[in-house]
Amino acid sequence: MSRQNAAWWFLAPALIVLGLFFLLPVIAALLLSLTDYDLYALADVRNLRFVALANYWDLLHRPLFWSALGHTFYFVIVGVPLSIATSLGAALLLNSPLARFKPFFRTALFAPVVTTVVAVAVIWRYLFNTKYGWANYGLSGLGIDPIDWLGDPHWAMPTIILFAVWKNFGYNMIIFLAGLQAIPADLYEAARIDGASVPSQFRHITLPMLAPTLLMVSILTVSGYFQLFAEPYVMTEGGPLQSTTSVLYLMYEEGFKWWNLGSASAVAFLLFVIMFVVTAGMLRLSRRKVAA
Repeated sequence: MSRQNAAWWFLAPALIVLGLFFLLPVIAALLLSLTDYDLYALADVRNLRFVALANYWDLLHRPLFWSALGHTFYFVIVGVPLSIATSLGAALLLNSPLARFKPFFRTALFAPVVTTVVAVAVIWRYLFNTKYGWANYGLSGLGIDPIDWLGDPHWAMPTIILFAVWKNFGYNMIIFLAGLQAIPADLYEAARIDGASVPSQFRHITLPMLAPTLLMVSILTVSGYFQLFAEPYVMTEGGPLQSTTSVLYLMYEEGFKWWNLGSASAVAFLLFVIMFVVTAGMLRLSRRKVAA
């Protein structure tokens, strides 16, 4: 047996699992998005009709879809830079030689990542409650009127962004910390001998050396933030006035509230196309910067 055939035999179990639990459901969902599969077809498959791209056409003409897409982009555009900046700042602090109790702080800052989203979101709902939440209690001590954090369309999404950043920044922090520890200390020592200030060292040594790590973290964070669902589902249920309805939340409502499974599958594939285009654009932009 050749080495190539032996490699395929070793890969076969993993490929079979991926095919059964990933590739096959994706193909089934794609075919489902080309039909009008709904509650009537679920009761009797003979009611199923092939509608080609009608589901996609209807979605592109629905104001709610564009509104949900706008909310999702708002969440990504604001949340991703804030999350990355917070993660990098925490990693820089933990990587500093002046930092103490590093294992404790690494564990404490990473703890929100491994907590259950639903359980923590419920706690945050109480923290930002209009009447007895700690957030408004602190504002009242400063003489500021209470804010309806989750009931005001202007404040609901920023509150969810704040929660998502707090919940997820620890994961990127660990990745950044590993990247910082891989930078040779000789570079910083040479820069200090040449009289470079700390901001100059960060700009000319830390950021260039962290570029591959920063790209990977950016792509992972953007992909994760495009899949916004659990936070608005638990904290606002898509409200108020659908101001926190994301594309994934719209897919959930189409599929499991109204049982329009064909339309829900179309929403999922439109989101996939958007994520693919954004990720490909980020990779292309990073290659241009490297080539320059």
